[in-house]
Amino acid sequence: MNKTELIEYIAKRADVSKAVATRALDSTIEAVKETLADGGSVSLVGFGTFVVGERAERVGRNPRTKAAIKIEAAKVPKFRPGKALKDALN
Repeated sequence: MNKTELIEYIAKRADVSKAVATRALDSTIEAVKETLADGGSVSLVGFGTFVVGERAERVGRNPRTKAAIKIEAAKVPKFRPGKALKDALN
């Protein structure tokens, strides 16, 4: 399912227009991004938790030249699925 299909699903399921569903989804995504950028986490009970993880600096290899390159440390978004989501898949 892509974003367009998700918007159509939300609009149909919530009995709202696609424009309203689009604004709702975009607002939700923006809220998650802003919270993670501020170092927080977003917990949706029954669905899961979005958190910020740390990736350490490491040495990689250029596959073409085999030269060692330094890969900078980075913050990465992570998702931990909730129990209800896990149970829905099994």
